[in-house]
Amino acid sequence: MNQSAKSYSPWQVALIGGAIATTATFSVFGATWCRSVRAALQDSPKAIVDQVWQLVNREYVDGKFNQQDWQATRQSLLNQDYTNRDQAYNAIREALKKLGDPYTRFMDPKQYESLTNQTSGEVSGIGIRMEENEKTKRLTVVEAIENSPALKAGIRAGDQILAIDGKPTQQMKVEDASKLIRGKAGTIVTLRLGRNGQSAFDLKLTRASIEVPTVRYTLKQESNRRIGYIRLREFSAHAADQMRRAIRDLNGKQVDGFVLDLRGNPGGLLQSSIEIARMWLENGAIVRTVDRVGTSEETKANNTAITKRPLAILVDNNSASASEILTGALKDNKRAVVVGSQTFGKALVQSVHELPDGSGVAITIAHYYTPKGTDINHKGITPDIKIDLTEAQQRQLAANPNLVGTPNDPQYARALAVLSSTHFAQFLQNQPDEQPMSIGTSNFR
Repeated sequence: MNQSAKSYSPWQVALIGGAIATTATFSVFGATWCRSVRAALQDSPKAIVDQVWQLVNREYVDGKFNQQDWQATRQSLLNQDYTNRDQAYNAIREALKKLGDPYTRFMDPKQYESLTNQTSGEVSGIGIRMEENEKTKRLTVVEAIENSPALKAGIRAGDQILAIDGKPTQQMKVEDASKLIRGKAGTIVTLRLGRNGQSAFDLKLTRASIEVPTVRYTLKQESNRRIGYIRLREFSAHAADQMRRAIRDLNGKQVDGFVLDLRGNPGGLLQSSIEIARMWLENGAIVRTVDRVGTSEETKANNTAITKRPLAILVDNNSASASEILTGALKDNKRAVVVGSQTFGKALVQSVHELPDGSGVAITIAHYYTPKGTDINHKGITPDIKIDLTEAQQRQLAANPNLVGTPNDPQYARALAVLSSTHFAQFLQNQPDEQPMSIGTSNFR
């Protein structure tokens, strides 16, 4: 990418669990940045190395740099000669390791592109989900996404993908097939499909930019109660809009309560988690962030909740970061009952910068705390109702995904037990208030 380095408004674009927002940008070196400088930087591995050092020096949350002499690190980096970009990239990664923070990381152009594609909530392709069928060992379509080229072309669940642009898919991994199917919007890909009752046939499809569903929801009739079950897989750029549609649709169906499933959700956009929290929470604090100099910023609900119906949240040890912000906000404000296992415990915020050669760097810029001031880093959130799945239960749900979010799912079943209006209100009323912790510039490792 032949453009100046970009960074993003820290609190709206912060990397929460590996995500990036796309808000206002600004030049790292100010308005005097010109095309000749951009070109020089793009062709100079040493300039990229120094640019990463400068960004970390200016933004990193730990002003002591993990007790490292950061100035000496710069001198060491600049004293080296880099004959190619890979050498420079390796030197950057080694320097960042000294910070002892796995979330402050360098990404080569492919890794950076992968991150931005993931967190944009969009993919350029034909819009299918596929898996290897256990019986036939063939790549099989699970779903054609709404409004996708695949759905419009008539691709159905159960179709076998026999070849991609003439390349047979026998023994091909799903990941490798996905790479072949994805591509620039407007380009053509040809699939050879097998369908029950028909001879194999070829289908040409034009790739497009597709919004990836990250929210899935359904109305469940549980005995005499109507439950709105919503599963959120990640906090992408489209997650808030998809969540809003799900809540409104289920509200219109007169649900008695909601189960919000955040299990396995690694995080995503900070702003997305805030927007979603405001859909459930009428007032109260959502999250507090503290930067390297101790400056504190609190984000609050703004009287825009779209439902007041009882809510249970399901979490596990892979519910991280933005998932923990949302869970912590609703738990501390006694808006939801949290059910499941201890969460992951990531309470750090990153900003993401695009560099002139298309690579990128994520830098931890702040520590966050729940509304009551609780520091969950390396600790996680303790559910109101702690129920860990046994290994046998985990294997059963993994082998039979259709059981997830049903009474055969022990954590979901426990959530149902507290969701009657009377029981729910009584349960929340009896929850003890946690002792708030002091907020400062603590050692976050």
